[in-house]
Amino acid sequence: MALTGKFELEKSENFDAYLKAVGVNFAKRAIASTMKPTIEISENNGVYTIKTFSVLKNTEITFTPDGSEFEEDTADGRKAKSSVTIEGNKLIHVQKIGDVTSTTVREFNGDKMTVVLTCQDVTSTREYKKTA
Repeated sequence: MALTGKFELEKSENFDAYLKAVGVNFAKRAIASTMKPTIEISENNGVYTIKTFSVLKNTEITFTPDGSEFEEDTADGRKAKSSVTIEGNKLIHVQKIGDVTSTTVREFNGDKMTVVLTCQDVTSTREYKKTA
């Protein structure tokens, strides 16, 4: 199962509540909730890159999915300590911002990527369709 490709957002549930749980302010949540980002995931010699493209802000992270910690700049400009592992057809991304921890599970099935974001007791599900 390839964990790479280009994906466009098709459906999003409970995203604003998730953003609120991770500490994103109201104005940035309002903007983020309306955007339909494209995500591009690539791999080269075991090193992965996830690029997220949106109208307002593009982000990029590069990592080795062995659970080792790396520093990440979040889309809203905060610093996070992150790690990523692979379990079967899933990329598991754990982010720590201060004392708040969130988990993003990207699951790949055929031409779909389902992204489940969890922080505290809040879960958001976003569905993407593979375009390339």
